[in-house]
Amino acid sequence: MKLDIPYLDKTFPLEFPGENLLAVAEPNEYTAPAETLADALARPYAAAGPGAVGMAAAGPGRNGTSLADFLGGGKKLLIIINDATRPTPTAAMLAGLLPVIAGAGIPDSGITLMAATGAHRAPTETEYRQILGGFFDRLRERCVHHDARSDADMVDIGTTRNGTPMLLNRRLFEADRIIVTGSVEPHYFAGFTGGRKAFLPGIAAYKTIEANHKQALSPNARSLALEGNPVHEDMMDALPLIKAPVFSVMTVLDKEQGVAAVTAGDLMGSFYAAVEIAKKIFCVSIPARADIVVSVAKFPMDIDLYQSQKAIDNGALALRDGGFLILVSSCRDGIGDEAYAGLLARSSSPGDAIEQIRAGYKLGYHKAAKMAEVSGRASVLAVSELGAERLAPMFIEKAESPQAALDRAMAALIARGVAVPKILVLPDGCVTVPAAAQQPAVQRPAPA
Repeated sequence: MKLDIPYLDKTFPLEFPGENLLAVAEPNEYTAPAETLADALARPYAAAGPGAVGMAAAGPGRNGTSLADFLGGGKKLLIIINDATRPTPTAAMLAGLLPVIAGAGIPDSGITLMAATGAHRAPTETEYRQILGGFFDRLRERCVHHDARSDADMVDIGTTRNGTPMLLNRRLFEADRIIVTGSVEPHYFAGFTGGRKAFLPGIAAYKTIEANHKQALSPNARSLALEGNPVHEDMMDALPLIKAPVFSVMTVLDKEQGVAAVTAGDLMGSFYAAVEIAKKIFCVSIPARADIVVSVAKFPMDIDLYQSQKAIDNGALALRDGGFLILVSSCRDGIGDEAYAGLLARSSSPGDAIEQIRAGYKLGYHKAAKMAEVSGRASVLAVSELGAERLAPMFIEKAESPQAALDRAMAALIARGVAVPKILVLPDGCVTVPAAAQQPAVQRPAPA
């Protein structure tokens, strides 16, 4: 068996006997007729009714307010866009939106484009060009980015049911119309990206994001989970406090990062509809858990370890205890956040890390907790631009190539008595959510 594993602008070859292959698990093909942005705008979703979570097809109807009617009378339009850590096709969305905006009488001077960075850094000019494509030169003077640490830019609008202080960017309250753009895919603790996530964490204050992300320590904060997920609940509690009308355009991407579907209209109506499509694409059945999982963080999620950790988390869903998880990610911008890395470096073991997090939470520690949970039951190796000295304090071993990592894992498992270690490959590990078929438990020795 020979596979090509993508890495930056090249590929690594990976070879192993065919009998060792459990599966190559990629997002599913989406066979429904592709819906274009024009189609979505022509049939916008109405508001989702009670109980829409998990049954969106029976929830929101396709008789929502059109974009043209939504924009009528508007003078100050805020368009919220994703930053460079997401593969959202923002430029393609703008190609469909801008003519309708102009037709409603709103000139470019009445538009503000805000990059919903959350607690991330501001996009660089290169990244803005990547995000906006041919529209960058036209709209560059209309672009702003959210700065979570700028207290002067925040408006305090209350507290959520979970006690999270709700402070959002003031530009949200200066606009008389808001368009939210984004993409919907599984998220390892918010359930799914997209929709309400544009506001929290997208344009929320640092302390709001920190309090919200602390909820990620709950066992109910996991991939695909919305009902009862405290992270999602916080996000939902923000929505009634936003007074300007909101119109949403969400995409669902396929395994090649092309547009599989577009939903538009009411923020949550379009979100729940996109969630149902995302489940069909990204939830992948596998025959059993594997002894070795090779999980690849594709561009742009290979930007840093903070984002690439999603590939570790999803890979762990398919991994037997005592197995090996091999992360392939360039982490071209480094660690991504020093808080979680520092916490892990101060910990004597994965279990010690989790105890420290319980004793005192800071933003980013949820990432450390998720990584420690995996390292506590499996060996993690990484093919990355990060050096061994950066990875080792996070309980991750450096490997020079996927082949070197696989050979090391195979040898260790065979030495433990696993005659034919089973290998699962996730070519898009950040968004592929594997679900193993129910089988009798097979005991594997814990890593030495």
